[in-house]
Amino acid sequence: MARGFVTAEEVAKRAGVSRSAVSRTFTPGASVSQPVRRKVLKAARELGYRVNRLAQGLNNDRSNLIGVVGTNLSAPFISKQLDLLSIGLLRRGLQCLLLNAADARKDIAPLIELLFEFRAQAIVVLSGEPPSSIVDECIANGVRLILVNQRLDRTDTNMVLSDDSHGADLAALRLIAAKCKKVAVVSSASQTPAQVRRATAFTQRMQTAGIEVVAWSDGPTSYESGYQAGCDLLRDKRIDGAFCVTDLLALGFLDAARIEMHRRVPQDVSVVGFDDIPQASWKSYELTTIEQSLSTLTANVLTALETDEPATRLQVVPVSMIERKTVR
Repeated sequence: MARGFVTAEEVAKRAGVSRSAVSRTFTPGASVSQPVRRKVLKAARELGYRVNRLAQGLNNDRSNLIGVVGTNLSAPFISKQLDLLSIGLLRRGLQCLLLNAADARKDIAPLIELLFEFRAQAIVVLSGEPPSSIVDECIANGVRLILVNQRLDRTDTNMVLSDDSHGADLAALRLIAAKCKKVAVVSSASQTPAQVRRATAFTQRMQTAGIEVVAWSDGPTSYESGYQAGCDLLRDKRIDGAFCVTDLLALGFLDAARIEMHRRVPQDVSVVGFDDIPQASWKSYELTTIEQSLSTLTANVLTALETDEPATRLQVVPVSMIERKTVR
């Protein structure tokens, strides 16, 4: 049978010191003499000892874990966001405890409750709306809660939002400038708060301009859903523009337009996406899209983790239009 991890007691025995001396040696700022420190470190190297950070955190009633809850983790935007966030946490001496909420449907409360059991010092929610009772429990336990691209009607929660409405407005103005006469707005059945904000702002701007809008929302937020949207919508030859509320939907829509429906892009139909995922700039797509800076979004999340301010902080991340080759 495989033996367990080397314990602090074994290190103490090898070094000829007390168990508390071993603990102080591996606790930053704790008092321990240099001779004792040298003995402990020598014994630890010989035995292959590693500090149990989880137990250390439990003893201090708080770990160095940051809980991250999200769905659709394989999506390019989310995976890049996780990449940047986890690197940022590691550089600050923190660890990312990732929980996949794909099976949680609309109730992510059990996942957040699990993070309490691990004594996470903060929780970042990338998707899904936590109920008020969970927010109250976070506050009662001194656990900072940060919502990304979601907005709760509360005054005691940290929120980091991309300026979705402005981005959708930019997309609408670009299609208006392209002289589109009938446009589609494509979203998924998930109807996340960000998707709803984008679709609503786009539709309002187009209606103000007197341009007919056809809404499509079905399936998961995926390339396949975008492809199906293109096949369904472009049977109507009058549709000459489309705003897809994520780039992943837009890429599927583009391929359906070109391959399945034999529509030229941008001559016959102009397409705008949202997010500026890496694939948007690939030569086969060169998608015109709305960029929400992931580096800025991540920096704001990390700032929210570090602040000592107890009150709500609403941080809005600006967006910009990235012109490529899918709009006339």
